[in-house]
Amino acid sequence: MADISKLQKILGVDFKQSALLEEALVHSSYINENPGSSTHNNERLEFIGDAVLGFVMAERIYGEMPDLSEGQMTKARANLVRGDTLARIAGEIGLGDFLDMGKGEEASGGRTKAPNLAGALEAVIAAIYLDQGIYTVKIVVSKIFEKEWQNLVSQGVEEDYKSMLQEIVQKKYQTAPVYKLVEEVGPDHDKTFTIEVIINTKWFGTGQGKSKKLAETEAARQALATLNEDFTK
Repeated sequence: MADISKLQKILGVDFKQSALLEEALVHSSYINENPGSSTHNNERLEFIGDAVLGFVMAERIYGEMPDLSEGQMTKARANLVRGDTLARIAGEIGLGDFLDMGKGEEASGGRTKAPNLAGALEAVIAAIYLDQGIYTVKIVVSKIFEKEWQNLVSQGVEEDYKSMLQEIVQKKYQTAPVYKLVEEVGPDHDKTFTIEVIINTKWFGTGQGKSKKLAETEAARQALATLNEDFTK
């Protein structure tokens, strides 16, 4: 089992029941390879953590963004709690280093896989909630999600097609979309960029815009439509 004392320092939480945190770090592959283990995998804690995190974010959005409609609040919460966001935060705090997993899963890069990291972070949040209560969860979440929160405040809650595409592609193909600049026309003060989205060497969408960011966003939107058609075939 991992040494959790360092993780407790990173989180700023001194657990009363350290077994909760230990369970939050156990991937199902560890149990599969160690059937006699006295611990459980972290999937039940993930279930609790997903609900707790959703509530904490919803409450903060409600309190600090009074001008948002219900639909905008839903989008804002989704941006903060989706899998790629959780995986990114888990990576930033080094959560993958503390996971207990089977040798096969580890050999396949399991410590950096987005689903493993996102699930473990939800499980850790659940462990904090069960051990310390909602107040401590709010403190920890506020700290580790601060950059994501500031991005939300500054960028607003419009549809983030690139992040949506990233999450879907990660789940379906275990890779990331590649944005390829294929054309750049016009004078410096009035350029138009054309960008393609490539997934596993295959074209999925093309976008144009007055900036690379806008072109990538449009390309991602088209790629999502292409993927949706692909799913229904």
